[in-house]
Amino acid sequence: MTREHDLERISRALDAAVATLEPFTPGTIEARMKTGHDPVTAADLAVNDVLLDLLPQEGEGWLFEETADGTDRLSRDRVWIVDPIDGTREFVAGIPEWSVSVGLIENGRPVAGGVCNPATGERVIGSIETGVVYTGDRPAVHAPSLATAVVLASRSEVRRGEWDRYDDEPFTVIPVGSVAYKLALVAAGRADATWTLVPKHEWDIAGGAALVAAAGGWVALRDGSPPTWNSPNPLVDDLIATSAVLADDPTVRELLR
Repeated sequence: MTREHDLERISRALDAAVATLEPFTPGTIEARMKTGHDPVTAADLAVNDVLLDLLPQEGEGWLFEETADGTDRLSRDRVWIVDPIDGTREFVAGIPEWSVSVGLIENGRPVAGGVCNPATGERVIGSIETGVVYTGDRPAVHAPSLATAVVLASRSEVRRGEWDRYDDEPFTVIPVGSVAYKLALVAAGRADATWTLVPKHEWDIAGGAALVAAAGGWVALRDGSPPTWNSPNPLVDDLIATSAVLADDPTVRELLR
């Protein structure tokens, strides 16, 4: 099993996800609420089934948002962690800030991933060994410090006023829906940093975290410690991700204390 083969599988899986989504029109699809008040649509379930069929192979584990979790994955060295649609609220509302996220974990470490936004045509795929490849037309940004950075914030957190604490900071805050999409944009050099102010599930962030790591960026919990992946409880405390340039900027850590 080579990393090139893993990346080919991720690419084919994203192609299949995009094809599966073609009959669904964002902004016109109905959603029902799951336990925890998270929305789910027929599109989430359709993409989930396609990716579950294409990605895990014999001996590999999986953790998919829309598939019942089990304990078998905890004994596997290689685990696929997938969100068929991250940003379902934006998908339902017709806001083009949702994505399909695929992450591969090896021995507790995110090593490869792919995130695509079918609404914008953007796609980021990469691995620790190969770096990342971005397909899209969004211009790159390269801030030398946090003071001039573009920081992507949760659209929901901004709406709730949780980012008001940064109103006097010099960096630019841009609200965006899907956390996987935000992480992918940081990995691709289309933003400088993103962080969450509430916990996220592993399927929300595994693919994007793998991409940020592949790009040489910094991925950590807000206290600076590394996240734990493929955990029995897949809920992750507040996460921060930055570009490689900002990875050693002390003001980032100080700001988030």
